[in-house]
Amino acid sequence: MSNYGRTLACTVHGTYQMQVIIGQTNQTPDAVFVNCLSCPQHPVLLTEAPLNPRRNQEKAAEVFFETFNVPALFVSMQAVLSLYATGRTTGVVLDSGDGVTHAVPIYEGFAMPHSIMRVDIAGRDVSRYLRLLLRKEGVNFRTTAEFEIVRTIKEKACYLANNPLKEETVETEKFQYVLPDGSTLDIGPARFRAPEVLFRPDLIGEEYEGIHEVLMYAIRKSDLDLRKVLYMNIVLSGGSTLFKGFGDRLLSEIRKIAPKEIKIKISAPQERLYSTWIGGSILASLDTFKKMWISKREYDEEGQRAIHRKTF
Repeated sequence: MSNYGRTLACTVHGTYQMQVIIGQTNQTPDAVFVNCLSCPQHPVLLTEAPLNPRRNQEKAAEVFFETFNVPALFVSMQAVLSLYATGRTTGVVLDSGDGVTHAVPIYEGFAMPHSIMRVDIAGRDVSRYLRLLLRKEGVNFRTTAEFEIVRTIKEKACYLANNPLKEETVETEKFQYVLPDGSTLDIGPARFRAPEVLFRPDLIGEEYEGIHEVLMYAIRKSDLDLRKVLYMNIVLSGGSTLFKGFGDRLLSEIRKIAPKEIKIKISAPQERLYSTWIGGSILASLDTFKKMWISKREYDEEGQRAIHRKTF
């Protein structure tokens, strides 16, 4: 949502056009590509979520080659590109965005599907819980536009406590937020209570594992010989890993359940909100990448087989 949209009067109700649900790739926003790109002149590097069904890849290829007439296409997993952005080809990426969190073990540039873990707990759940906590304090945010205010408060004010029980016993430094009508809102303990749902989904009535447990399961499902390397190359990606204290809290939680003798290292790039884009730009600039493109000619000759042959 643009800054202009966020400043609209908070009386608008709306819906999210992009949902966590996989599918419906036939509803492609054509205008974005037709109006913004000269498609026949530019190859397209398309990113996808982990475990994206092949039918979605096939539909995407059909749209880009047959509707937009692009000269070449390549489809890559977001987590793999995020890993490339750090200069690594082996590691485990914890990618937490708005609607879903994935833990993706990767070896030599290839994701290991049998080890990928997913949990439907992410940034939007933090925003909703923050809205509930603020409502309990007498501040209501009802409309979609008002929910965007909550999201902004979350991004500016919230943090993760390394020891939440101890944090509850001390006075929280209040964060003052200026609302669109000019009034101010003082946010206290909700600052650290809201992001707790990432590690404790039970706070919102969900029976999911916390994201630290999801990460551990992904590592444990990987080959035994790789686990030591994965523990040493944990990479954070996505906007919901940007909370102050996130890396320290994650490290603390992993140490509680990981083998005591194992060394753990977490990489938290400052630009991790854009890691997928950065990794994609690095990959596309390599000379070796030219052989990885699926050309329009290959697609015309082989059809969907070309997609399966060059997409892993």
